[in-house]
Amino acid sequence: MKKIILSGFMIAAVAVSCTKSTKTEKVENADGTVTTTTTTTTETGVGVDTAKINRAKENTQAKIDETGKKIDNAAEEAKNKIDATADKAKEDLHKAGQDVKDAAAKGASKVEEGARKLKEDLKK
Repeated sequence: MKKIILSGFMIAAVAVSCTKSTKTEKVENADGTVTTTTTTTTETGVGVDTAKINRAKENTQAKIDETGKKIDNAAEEAKNKIDATADKAKEDLHKAGQDVKDAAAKGASKVEEGARKLKEDLKK
């Protein structure tokens, strides 16, 4: 999308409008009368060096491609950082889950040990 927009700007900058010129001539006839002739000329040609335009177009396209590559590289780096952060969060949550499981196991064993001691005390 960015390439299309930038290409559109480039084409708009290169476009050259048509020019119109008017020329008026007065001619005196043999009998002494004056005839006025008006000529209007319209140029439809570009009137500029197409080699320069092509060079500018190629340079612009190269810059557009380079910018696109930079954007792609930045997006890839951001994706890699997000993936790394997600992996670290997953590891941290797994470790926290293990810690909770271990704490629950210790608590359960202490409760069982307390219950066993209470049972022995009641037998005495």
